[in-house]
Amino acid sequence: MEPVLIYVTAANRAEAEKIARVLLEERLIACSNLVDHVQSCFWWQENLDRASEVLCIFKSLRKNFSAINKRIKELHSYETPCVVALPIIDGNPDFLEWISASCG
Repeated sequence: MEPVLIYVTAANRAEAEKIARVLLEERLIACSNLVDHVQSCFWWQENLDRASEVLCIFKSLRKNFSAINKRIKELHSYETPCVVALPIIDGNPDFLEWISASCG
């Protein structure tokens, strides 16, 4: 079992909820946290840009990342969505086991 946190930004709450719902229904993630009003500053097409976004944190397993990334790219409005997996190096063993049991 290799649990991961998957960090994603979405254009708005509706998009974040849609992505989370699909990933949950397909059992690719165990849980989602959606944080409104994240201010992002970034380079895009040679311009410095800003956007108000929704931060999505998904709990899953590394083995699911390829499928998660594929589904997010299908559902997301951005040309190049931020989708990164971060390893969970330690945690409550019961919680980590729950992640594993909850993901297909």
